[in-house]
Amino acid sequence: MKILVIRNDRLGDFMLAWPALALLRKNMPKAHIAVLVPSYTQPLAEACPYIDEVVVDPKHGSDLRSAWTLAKLIKHKNFDTAITLFSRLDTALAVWLAGITRRYAPATKIAQIFYNRRITQRRSRSEKPEYEYNLDLARTFLAEQGVVKPKAVKPPYLVFKPKATAGLERKFRKAHQIPAKRKLVFVHAGHGGSAVNLSLGQYASLIHKLAVHKKLYFVLSAGPGEEIQVQRLSSLLVKEAHSVYISDQGLLDFAKHLPFCDVFISGSTGPLHIAGALNCRTAAFYPRRLSSTALRWQTINDADRRLAFEPPAGSAENDMSAIDLAAAAAEIKARFLR
Repeated sequence: MKILVIRNDRLGDFMLAWPALALLRKNMPKAHIAVLVPSYTQPLAEACPYIDEVVVDPKHGSDLRSAWTLAKLIKHKNFDTAITLFSRLDTALAVWLAGITRRYAPATKIAQIFYNRRITQRRSRSEKPEYEYNLDLARTFLAEQGVVKPKAVKPPYLVFKPKATAGLERKFRKAHQIPAKRKLVFVHAGHGGSAVNLSLGQYASLIHKLAVHKKLYFVLSAGPGEEIQVQRLSSLLVKEAHSVYISDQGLLDFAKHLPFCDVFISGSTGPLHIAGALNCRTAAFYPRRLSSTALRWQTINDADRRLAFEPPAGSAENDMSAIDLAAAAAEIKARFLR
């Protein structure tokens, strides 16, 4: 059986597809599993242990043109099943044009007319985590294959072989002159714009409150395009021991640095969900907006390894200034930095 799983939107969304991919692999070990992703998530897709093939979405102009181009690309691969975790008109049309026999997708948007296995999901209500909605689609497919009680999967979903990260922490500490006994707190203030985030002043205030714990060292991480922002945050930290880490060697290299952090702090963004897939300890800040809640975009690490903070009830849903940073810092320290 050849299965094409489609999650061709943002980085964080793709990382939240990993439990579904793990479920498919564990319960159909002989199946050929491919994923359709945009080019910028390709390196992480290639590192995913549940995937046999990565197909890069050739998004090209209009929906019709993109659909035709993609259909030609996947038709000769002879997929018999497509599981679309995020439905988009061009990909829906493409899997239909490619003649894929079983086509699964949420029963939403006009794109659903091109699928013959539609699952009712009310994702806009944000009643459960995004990764659970993805798992529901995988479970529906497995049930049709006779796997009624699939074997469960659990974190971590991304694990690097020891030789892939050998000596990396030592080299990193040496390059940034970080004492060996200092705990590493990664703070990623940048975000892809998909959710409201803390201000730089708030991140600086949070770091200041955490820095009372003298054994901490803060790593201000940033990706391409976030250099100015992270330097501004650095300028707000006068006494706190910290350094700036610009990840300019790609997503996979960035991911290899996260297993040795003691806690990863950020807003709801792609790097947060990479940390979750690695089962790192995470502390995340979310708005209360229905489409962006802490429940909907919950990370995929173990429950005891994640913290989530959002504006309290009664405040404006996007008012991140309403979050009590002193209480957040106290909880982060109590849970992860004793």
